[in-house]
This record gives sequence, structure tokens and C-alpha cells, in this order.
Amino acid sequence: MALKTLGSTGRFGARYGFGIKKRVLKIESILKKKQKCPFCFKKSVKRISAGIWYCKSCNSKFAAKAYSPEIKV
Repeated sequence: MALKTLGSTGRFGARYGFGIKKRVLKIESILKKKQKCPFCFKKSVKRISAGIWYCKSCNSKFAAKAYSPEIKV
């Protein structure tokens, strides 16, 4: 039985500890939701692979952080 606080990381069961599962849950929640594009400012950016992001609205593919599309200028 998964706890509500574990969310999607409940699949790990009693393994790995609560702290690590909490960090994984935070990262997964960022990865799954749509992010704001730094070029057209619409929420249409999805992650293709680690550090590579794609905006469906303006068809731009860009490199950013691994878990969020923030670009340091």
C-alpha cells in the first residue's frame, strides 16, 4: 500500500529510504508537467532527453538544465 506523501515513488516500496524518494518525487513532478518556453513564453515545452528540451509552439529545440528548462544567460 503506497502512502499519499510518496505519490509516484510508492512503486519503490520499502527500499531506498524516505529522503531519497522525496527527492525523486520532486524531480519527477518537474519533468512530467509542461514548462514555459524561454523564447515564446508559452507552456508547451517538454523534455526530450537529459538537458534537451523541445517547444511545440515555436518548434525550438534547445539545451538547458537536465531537470528544468531554465537557461542561464
